[in-house]
Formats: sequence, structure tokens, C-alpha cells
Amino acid sequence: MKSKVFVEFQGVQSSVKDMEDAVKEAWKAQGGKVKDIKTVEIYFKPEEKMCYYVVNETETGSFPA
Repeated sequence: MKSKVFVEFQGVQSSVKDMEDAVKEAWKAQGGKVKDIKTVEIYFKPEEKMCYYVVNETETGSFPA
């Protein structure tokens, strides 16, 4: 089964895949390697138009949605 998940709130729309890709890019920009990512938690706050993430249960960051 293939699926796409979108979150929409007050005119802001973001897909789960787009958020995952953005986390990978942010991780790489910080000098990490995508292969080293074991777990990712993403918290999308549409009212702030921000995504917050935790990689491997310890590394945190954020980016605009």
C-alpha cells in the first residue's frame, strides 16, 4: 500500500514526506550522514509554521514549514 499524509491548517499544508526530507537536509547541513539516522520524531506546529525534530532521540532542531 502506498499512502501520502498531509497536514493542513489555516492555509498551511505540508506532507509527511516533505518534512522527512527537510529533516534529512538539516541533518546533512549539520555534518551528519543520512545513513546514521536511526529514529526521527517530527512535531509540526502549523500555527507557528514550524517543524521541530529529534534525531536518534538526542539531536534536536527546527525549520520553517
